[in-house]
Amino acid sequence: MRKETFVFAYYVTGHGFGHATRAVEVARHLILAGHDVHMVSAAPDFVYTSEIQSSRLHIRNVLLDCGAVQADALTVDCLASLEKYHETAVVPRESILKTEVEWLRSIKADLVISDVVPVACRAAANAGIRCVCVTNFSWDFIYADYVMVAGHHHRSIIWQIAEDYSHADFLIRLPGYCPMPAFRDVIDVPLVVRRLHKTRNEVRKELGIEDGTKLLILNFGGQPSGLKLSAEYLPPGWKCLVCGASDKDVLPPNFIMLPRDAYTPDVIAASDCMLGKIGYGTASEALAFKLPFVFVRRDYFIEEPFVRNLLEYYQCGVEMIRRDLLTGHWKPYIDRAMSLEPCYTGGLNGGEVAASILQDAAVGKHNVSDKLSGARRLRDAIVLGYQLQRNSCKDPDLSIPEWYASAQNELGQHCGSPKLGDNGAIEDCESLYKEFEIIHGDHLNLHDTKTFLSNLVELAKVTEKDTKHHSREHKAAVAFFNWEEEIYVARAPGRLDVMGGIADYSGSLVLQMPIKEACHVALQKNHPSEHKLWKHAQARQQDKGQGPKPVLQIVSFGAELSNRAPTFDMDMSDFMDGDKPISYKEAHKYFSRDPSQKWAAYVAGTILVLMTELGVQFNDSISMLVSSAVPEGKGVSSSASVEVASMTAVAAAHGLDLSPRDLALLCQMVENRVVGAPCGVMDQMTSACGEADKLLAMVCQPAEVLGLVEIPNHMRFWGIDSGIRHSVGGADYGSVRIGAFMGREMIKSSASETLSRIQSGNDLLNPNDPDDNSSKLLGSEANLDYLCNLAPHRYEAAYVNTLPETVDGETFLKKYGSHNDPVTVIDPNRDYAVRASARHPIYENFRVKAFKALLTSIASEDQLTALGELIYQCHYSYSACGLGSDGTDRIVELVQEMQHANASEPKETALYGAKITGGGSGGTVCVVGRNSIKGSQQIYEIQQRYKASTGYLPFLFEGSSPGAGKFGYLKIRRRVMIANNTTRFGVVPVVPFIEMQQLLLHQYHRIIEHKYRRGAFDVVLLTLEGSNHSTFKVAIHNVKQKFSTE
Repeated sequence: MRKETFVFAYYVTGHGFGHATRAVEVARHLILAGHDVHMVSAAPDFVYTSEIQSSRLHIRNVLLDCGAVQADALTVDCLASLEKYHETAVVPRESILKTEVEWLRSIKADLVISDVVPVACRAAANAGIRCVCVTNFSWDFIYADYVMVAGHHHRSIIWQIAEDYSHADFLIRLPGYCPMPAFRDVIDVPLVVRRLHKTRNEVRKELGIEDGTKLLILNFGGQPSGLKLSAEYLPPGWKCLVCGASDKDVLPPNFIMLPRDAYTPDVIAASDCMLGKIGYGTASEALAFKLPFVFVRRDYFIEEPFVRNLLEYYQCGVEMIRRDLLTGHWKPYIDRAMSLEPCYTGGLNGGEVAASILQDAAVGKHNVSDKLSGARRLRDAIVLGYQLQRNSCKDPDLSIPEWYASAQNELGQHCGSPKLGDNGAIEDCESLYKEFEIIHGDHLNLHDTKTFLSNLVELAKVTEKDTKHHSREHKAAVAFFNWEEEIYVARAPGRLDVMGGIADYSGSLVLQMPIKEACHVALQKNHPSEHKLWKHAQARQQDKGQGPKPVLQIVSFGAELSNRAPTFDMDMSDFMDGDKPISYKEAHKYFSRDPSQKWAAYVAGTILVLMTELGVQFNDSISMLVSSAVPEGKGVSSSASVEVASMTAVAAAHGLDLSPRDLALLCQMVENRVVGAPCGVMDQMTSACGEADKLLAMVCQPAEVLGLVEIPNHMRFWGIDSGIRHSVGGADYGSVRIGAFMGREMIKSSASETLSRIQSGNDLLNPNDPDDNSSKLLGSEANLDYLCNLAPHRYEAAYVNTLPETVDGETFLKKYGSHNDPVTVIDPNRDYAVRASARHPIYENFRVKAFKALLTSIASEDQLTALGELIYQCHYSYSACGLGSDGTDRIVELVQEMQHANASEPKETALYGAKITGGGSGGTVCVVGRNSIKGSQQIYEIQQRYKASTGYLPFLFEGSSPGAGKFGYLKIRRRVMIANNTTRFGVVPVVPFIEMQQLLLHQYHRIIEHKYRRGAFDVVLLTLEGSNHSTFKVAIHNVKQKFSTE
């Protein structure tokens, strides 16, 4: 017999008010159905009691998780969030579970609901009560990114959260959801939106808003915005309602402070526009009430891109850059928002639908069995940075909604592989040649370049009216270029670190292969008076009252996948301090102000470096479109490819003749000095100087290219991504680099002391007369410029015992003063591993030299085995430095298992070695093997076995492509479009003259040609005679690039 009344225990996370406001709507419908609901929440009681007045509502004020700790309304402190969670949910875990189990039993709960408190799921399981989660994101996905930013020592938190979620029976998934891999069974519901209590007119009357006054609501989710508000921030005729303001705040007369317990849905519905941060509550209510929403991006709010895409798809959102929020440049954004036509027509009854599902769950419906453990699915491979979306082989259990489907790389389309026509043949981008003329350069038949160019063609065809459901980056790019003028296109690949890796900063020989995946940059420069400015940039210039000035505008395609702002703009004068460029330190500070736009330092930093190092002056405005297929965080130099492609395009457009080597060194300065990442030079050198199917051999002292080494035909290199995000700016890489430089200073000091004792005759260990050669050797070691110039046998003979395993920064600084590395800073309070960090580059340099020599030896099984052994040694040396990871270790183990399983049958052996690459701590594994079908089959088998054990399907890097130097650059412009004889020609680019004649002959049976000079221009006058005896003349000015008609 069905129970008439159920008891629901509803746990709500402590992360903002949005979870509580949607939970109250679900709880309201449960209570209306006659059930008791116990809310377990840290939100203020008024959030619940303002909407539900019933004795069946019970509120228990308990905080069981902390969510994200915010430094301010727009900034998350990743480390503080993890430490707070550890403090509130991990340390007292056993007591929490005990308390919650006892409480659930005491209220006789029939069902536990979690939004989305992990421990509640486990407590329900321990109490023998079913559990259902209701959410649009889960904390395992959110914290995974925090772990990679803040340190690996909190990784166990991710596994524990996933394991807790795996005890939920199923997930009720809300719109705007992000990947939630811990849940395998999902039911989707419409938007959960709170009901209105008052009409728009009633609210405006109570607030004293006059007729005709426009109303903006400033809403940061109940938090104080922290803004210093000024009356001129608002357009004329507007007033602003401020949510969450402190009683101590003094507001301008056109700003109105709302009470803290104001019922937000009523106020939102009474407003004309909203300005604030994106949260589920604000976004759902903006969609429901069709209110234009001007939002500011927040750093490390990993769930935000998915809700943002929902807003933008339904024409409800306009993004404001943080700089303009803080400086009061609000008007252009508000004007843009008011021009939108919000068009969300989906359901708004998610609370009612969810409540019905929960009632069914309480009586045993929706029962799911044979669930896999969440921790097992996520073991070893933490899913980061929206890898589920980027991966072409998406998890079939993760359905991507229509509004998210456009968030892909390469101008909203897949890239890299050629398209196949209906007959199975490769389409050769015919539209490219019809629309654009390549004035300079050759695309080298590279499919990714042809795809990029074809996408530019598509952009050129689109009008702003056609971009209704496109992403912001696509909209920005459509109105970006003057298609009639020249556009420069550059291409730079990522790289696979075959040998050398982190030893580059110690002067090692390295062997690097440019990969197939590359970054493309399209650049156009225009006189400031002819430059197409975005509205907010135009407003900024108008406010300065100085007329058109040079501006830099950048669009980054694929930015939404990493929660970066897709656009960036700045006045070029921001790079100047008087008549000199600003310092690199000031530039680093400039780009760090807004974390969502920090990526622009990799692109715009190339301009500052050219200004500073070469004295280049930039008097024109610049537009740059950046589209990279080099995946981020996989250790394949995504940043270097962006820098090299950007600087190549800038140099080409401004007539700078830079050698690939010089360009690479300048790009390294961008990353070291402007971005602030302590990388070596091999990444930029490979991207700039590499060639397809060859290894770049380079001694990093600082960048001496020894040549290109052909990859033997019988051999092949693959890259297998571990799914663990790598960052060259991460703490582990930096600390190992510091340890290596500390070791060098200690070796120099030891050599100097030994040399002094010998020269003074006080060396008790060497009482004989000093040998000149020994003195010279010690002298060179006392002045050691690169660790790799120390031979391994000298290290073992003289210095291995002088280096400590670790040393704290304070002790080192007191004794040695400095480690003499210009791009890293020693933390006095931190311990650094010295011996392993110094030993690695010394031995790695020897391994790379041996590897290079073996590549040119006779092809044999012994050759491949020896190469594989050297690669394995490199991998374990990384681990000794602390730069390994569970994921990369697992891939190396799989390669070894595959290799040794076929040891008795040499012909079956196809893989011989594997190693972690680049900066380590995750990223990609390089594998060496036979260039054969068997080799590829075994790589694919490892890919599947890794997925089976981790839940993550690795990205494979296969193939190679030319570096930026070999590719050069393309200069393109749109061809003339021939109209019929009743249409006058507009301002259009010129096609080659003979080709234009051929086009005209399709419409006109006779063309009379007359050439003459007019001033500085060559002019061709054509008289066109049509079949209907109509004639007209066209004068072609080949320098002006225009048509004029007579």
